[in-house]
Amino acid sequence: MTNPSTNGLRHTAGVFADVQQRDPHQRWFHQAVHEVLESLEPVLDRHPEYGHAQVLERLCEPERQITFRVPWTDDAGTVQVNRGFRIEFNSSLGPYKGGLRFHPTVDLDTVKFLGFEQVFKNALTGLPLGGGKGGSDFDPKGKSDGEIMRFCQSFMTELHRHLGDRTDVPAGDIGVGQREIGYLFGQYKRITNRFESGVLTGKGLHWGGSELRAEATGYGLVHFVQEMLHARGTELDGRNVVVSGSGNVAIYATRKLHQLGATVVAMSDSTGYLVAESGIDVDLVEEIKSSRSGRLDEYPARGGRAEHVTGGSVWDVPCSVALPCATQNELDADGAAALVRGGTIAVAEGANMPTTPDALAVLSEAGVAFGPGKAANAGGVATSGLEMQQNAALDAWDRDYIDKRLADIMADIHTTCQQTAEAFGAPGNYVLGANAAGFRKVAGAMLDQGVV
Repeated sequence: MTNPSTNGLRHTAGVFADVQQRDPHQRWFHQAVHEVLESLEPVLDRHPEYGHAQVLERLCEPERQITFRVPWTDDAGTVQVNRGFRIEFNSSLGPYKGGLRFHPTVDLDTVKFLGFEQVFKNALTGLPLGGGKGGSDFDPKGKSDGEIMRFCQSFMTELHRHLGDRTDVPAGDIGVGQREIGYLFGQYKRITNRFESGVLTGKGLHWGGSELRAEATGYGLVHFVQEMLHARGTELDGRNVVVSGSGNVAIYATRKLHQLGATVVAMSDSTGYLVAESGIDVDLVEEIKSSRSGRLDEYPARGGRAEHVTGGSVWDVPCSVALPCATQNELDADGAAALVRGGTIAVAEGANMPTTPDALAVLSEAGVAFGPGKAANAGGVATSGLEMQQNAALDAWDRDYIDKRLADIMADIHTTCQQTAEAFGAPGNYVLGANAAGFRKVAGAMLDQGVV
C-alpha cells in the first residue's frame, strides 16, 4: 500500500517531469513551476481530490497562448517587425489580469513564467482576478514618441480581439507606463468604437486611472515587509535597507521606507550601485532615472552624497532588510551569503522571481525571513483590481482611501501566508504559505467549475 505522505511528492514530481518534457527549453517557466510544486506536496497529501481531478496538470498548462506579428514603421520610414505575446493562463477566479512588458528579452518562456506566477499572486489578493501576462520584444528605449505610438497601435490592432473587462484586462509592466497604456487604449477605442476604460489598468488620472497606481507595487512591498517584521516583534523604523534596482518599484519602495523611518543605504542599476550611509536621496534618483532616463553613475556629480561602486554586488552592503527589485535571478547564493554576513534579517521580492533557488536555500538555512514575490509585490495588481472596481462603478477614490485599502490587502496577504504555513506545519515559511494558499483558492474554483 502506498504511503500517503509520499503521494504529493510522487504527483508533483510527475507533473514537473511532464512540464519539462513538453517545453524542454523554457528554463524560466521550469524554475517558476518547480518552486511552486515543491511547496505543494503536503497540500496534495491532505487534499487527494486535487490529484484525482488532475488540477496541477491543468494549472501548469495555459488556457490560451497567443503569439502574433507586430509590424510598425520607424521615423525613417523603414518597416520593423516585432513579436507580441499574451498568455491567458487561468480564469478560474475571474478575468485574466496581468501586465504587458516591452523589453528585448521578452519571449514565450518569460511571459509563461510571469503568467504562472500571476495566477497565484492574483489569488492571494482576495480579488476576483485570473492570471495572465503579455508583452513584446520591442524596446522603447531610444524610440521617439511617434515610433512608440505606432508600435502600440499595431500591437493593439491584433491584441484587441482577445481583450475585454470581463475577459482579459492587461496593465503595464517593464517598458509600459501611462504613455504606452494611453496609446494602446486609444487604438482599442478606435477599433471597437467603445470607451471601455476597464479594459486596461495603469491609465492616466484624466480618463479613469487610479491614484497611487504608480506607487502601488513599491508601497505594497514595504507594507508586507512591515508585517513580516511585526511577526518577529520588531519594526522598520531605524533599520538600514538595501534596494536593488532604481526603477519604479525601487523608487517608491524607497519613498515608503523613508516615511516609516528606515534608511535606504544602497540602490543599483546597470552601471553599479550607490552606497550612502546617511541615506539615498530618492528625489535625485527619480530625477535622474524618470525625468532624464539617466544612470546612477551621474548621482555623485549631480550633488548626491554617495559613493558609486562599479565592482562587487549591492548585496555586499550590510543591512537589516534587503529588497531585490530589479530582475529575475539577480540574487544568487553568493549574494545571499553576503546578506547573511551583513546581518540581514528579512528579504522580500519586489521583482518577479529575483532570488535563485540556491540563494533561497542559503537564506532559509540562516533563518532569514523571506517574502516571495507572489505575496510581497502583489500591491501592483491589487491596486489595478481597485482601479477596475472604480471603472465599473464610474467612480474615483482619493489617495488616502486607496493607500488604506492597499495596506489592508497586504496585511491580509501576510496573514493568509502566515496562517497557511502554520497549518501545514511550517511556521514562518512564506513560500509554502503563499503557494499553498494561492493554489487552494484556484484549485477550489477549478473543481467547482468542472473540467474546462
